[in-house]
Amino acid sequence: MKFATAIAALSIAASSLLCHRSNAFAPVAHTTIIGRTSVGIDGGHSRKQYTSALFAASSSSMPPLSRGQTRQSKPSSSLNSSSGNSSENDTPSLRKLTLYNSLTRTKTPFVPQSSPAVTMYTCGPTVYDSAHVGNFRAFLTYDVLKRVLSYLGYDVDHICNLTDVDDKIIKRCDREGVSLLELTRKFEGKFFEDLEALNIVKARAYPRATDHIGEMAKLILDLERNGLAYQSEEGSWYFSVGKKEGYGTRLVQLDPEQLKKGASSETGGGGAQRGMDADEYDADKEGVRDFCLWKAYKPEFDREDATWDPVVELEDGETKSIGRGRPGWHLECSAMARKYLGDTIDLHAGGIDLKFPHHENEIAQSEGANCAPFCNCWIHNGFVNIGDEKMSKSKGNFLTLRTACPTSDDVRAYRYLVVSSQYRNPLSFTDAALGAAKGALKRLDRVKAMIGDALSKGDVGATNGDGDIAATVEKELANFEAAIADDLSMPRASASLFSVVKSAEKEFKRVAKAAKDFDGDETKVDPPLDVSGLKRVQDALDQMDRVFGIYYDVPKAEGEANDDEGGVNGEVSVPEDVMDLVVQRTAAKDAKDWELADSLRAKITELGFSVKDVKGDGEPIVTKV
Repeated sequence: MKFATAIAALSIAASSLLCHRSNAFAPVAHTTIIGRTSVGIDGGHSRKQYTSALFAASSSSMPPLSRGQTRQSKPSSSLNSSSGNSSENDTPSLRKLTLYNSLTRTKTPFVPQSSPAVTMYTCGPTVYDSAHVGNFRAFLTYDVLKRVLSYLGYDVDHICNLTDVDDKIIKRCDREGVSLLELTRKFEGKFFEDLEALNIVKARAYPRATDHIGEMAKLILDLERNGLAYQSEEGSWYFSVGKKEGYGTRLVQLDPEQLKKGASSETGGGGAQRGMDADEYDADKEGVRDFCLWKAYKPEFDREDATWDPVVELEDGETKSIGRGRPGWHLECSAMARKYLGDTIDLHAGGIDLKFPHHENEIAQSEGANCAPFCNCWIHNGFVNIGDEKMSKSKGNFLTLRTACPTSDDVRAYRYLVVSSQYRNPLSFTDAALGAAKGALKRLDRVKAMIGDALSKGDVGATNGDGDIAATVEKELANFEAAIADDLSMPRASASLFSVVKSAEKEFKRVAKAAKDFDGDETKVDPPLDVSGLKRVQDALDQMDRVFGIYYDVPKAEGEANDDEGGVNGEVSVPEDVMDLVVQRTAAKDAKDWELADSLRAKITELGFSVKDVKGDGEPIVTKV
């Protein structure tokens, strides 16, 4: 671990030295784009002249930063509690968080640059198709991370990019005969619908690559100034890997032979095709490891509406063109992170398959251009597997969210399945796993509804019992907070959640059993519920849900049946009166009142449902007869 940290420090130092040696080069000013671009909303090849300042993301609500600036504060997140309204003077009140940092390969305390402000950049989708459930594990991991930070009192400024130009997008546009704009806006819309369905807290902005051509051109010239970028004879621009100390060792440890093959240490070489940009643009590279920053226009492949000819205005008033073409895969993230969050950011997150080459290339680009450390903490989530294989579009084994989760219950269950898992481990997506998550949610929903019903009867001040519920809630909230602050240990957090739920279930069972014992005895009064304790449970569930985000109504997708019309594979929602009988029967069984349990089973059957007990503490399975 110490060796990895030392390598990272040496790499940054070497980058800084290179920048200092390059100060004699003419600096590049904030660019103004005075070139031409091609647009083809209708799929045609009309040309449009334009003159503009730096491209701004239409979704951004905050201005970009000046060079060297860092984001100091942002509007408070809607997730923040009163503890999240602290200023820099209140920093000691922030709760500590440890995260597994891929840069140091160990769990370390998270210390943002300007606490409580946190700058966070995450890799977004390539909008040439619908995202699949494997992709959404990454977006749900970002969501849990952001919710935990907000819960602990931090103010998170989150930027997530949209890749809306690359080889796959161009090929699909050609295949379907549509414009770049038409195709990418279509799948952008689907992506945002899925984010809404999964109850994911939105980023501050989702800047598009095509809106940031100017920033990318400027970054290329900054790299050229520092001796790290060159233009080939055909007009493409490349990053000179051999001149960047530490390349390929920051997040992964690859030897030169692996780099030549474009293999990823995380995928066993499966990322080679796109990984090293090893395509038709490699002909004029100086080094086999060099990766493409800007792909020169090629009439036989490129489209008019997917190429640009940016001209950068230098600080001395001169202008320089980088040539007509389009950006390489890695360039946009470095340019956007610098524009919206500054030269050095606190957090960067993405899937484990992005460690190399994408994130290593981001580090090389950003530190090579900015002469400053790029990111202090890197978070990577594990794959979602179908069987024993990673889910991916290239393997053809992917499922979109609405295909895998056709009902609202399924969508919520997928969210719970992901957010309750350990984010760094692989996650198997199976019918059994989704079914178990649905069962857990039914239990959570049922208890929350029962508590709401009890509290609605006006007995909020009523108390009965010895305070066991309140003590359990206090203990489990402390365990929950310790879990989420320990590298987002959501399985432990889920255990605390269900311990709180079980305390409420025990209270309902206690009262149901006592009422049964008093049945027919007019001298006895039915015992009251510990309503104050149940109120503590309700508050704790709401508090924990600030991180879990599972109590919400899923927006209906087009063509989705109502829940009461039946689900997939013959599943139907169980009416509330039936579930009440199931709960009563479970309480009777716990009290060993077999006669009452049998009579309740008979009533459930009369209503058209059957109940099957599960060994251990599992929830009974209720199905339509």
